[in-house]
Amino acid sequence: MARFIRFQHGDRTLYGKLSGDTVHVLSGDLFGKHQDSGETLSLADIRLLAPCTPSKVLCVGFNYRDHAEEFDTPIPELPNIFMKPVSAVTGPEAPVYFPKALAKQVDYEAELVAVIGRHARHVSPENALDYVLGYTIGNDVTARDMQDPTKQWTVCKGFDTFAPIGPWIETDIDPKAGLDISCWVNGERRQHSNTKNLIFDVPYLVSWLSQAITLKPGDIIFTGTPSGIGPVNPGDVMEIRIQGIGSLLNPVEAEP
Repeated sequence: MARFIRFQHGDRTLYGKLSGDTVHVLSGDLFGKHQDSGETLSLADIRLLAPCTPSKVLCVGFNYRDHAEEFDTPIPELPNIFMKPVSAVTGPEAPVYFPKALAKQVDYEAELVAVIGRHARHVSPENALDYVLGYTIGNDVTARDMQDPTKQWTVCKGFDTFAPIGPWIETDIDPKAGLDISCWVNGERRQHSNTKNLIFDVPYLVSWLSQAITLKPGDIIFTGTPSGIGPVNPGDVMEIRIQGIGSLLNPVEAEP
């Protein structure tokens, strides 16, 4: 099992492989040629960043049956795909900013995120996982009051900081085996489900998307959120937990 991180140490931004609290610094590109540089650091001495820098942030709406039901939405027959701008991506413990313009309600959405490891185009469901490097945790933050009146999703889900991911990429877990997923706000559990309840699983999504879009190394797929979504405000702390990966924590702050 490998746990890959992207981090800042001094003025350097690096990739590493995490073993307990020890960081084995990698030379090269995690999504290209890389090797162990021989340098080690302590986890306490670095700042974790979003574990990858995607060219695309692809997302799936209503991919848990209970979430579709809470919105009175028919169970989809095909994936409901939307995109977030890459400017929405932020990392673990970084603030999620409550917008000072346009939006009045901001919601959390706990999600499993698949990280693409190699170029994928026209891949089959049977081979799709060969193109997935691993998985991380995501929070599909949404300005709900902007979504409901307009029924469009680009702006309401695309504010700066509205796509926190992290804290690392796990390479040896199987969502089909069933991973518990939950969201906690200020220590209170708000969402709880299991990845076995995904309507469209990761191999299907990777294959289906690759029929239309070239998936590049480092691209990410937010796979959908279960029921129980709700609002947060400045001063709240959101924590997404996924079994086998860990915890993604982000405070909510008023936009500067």
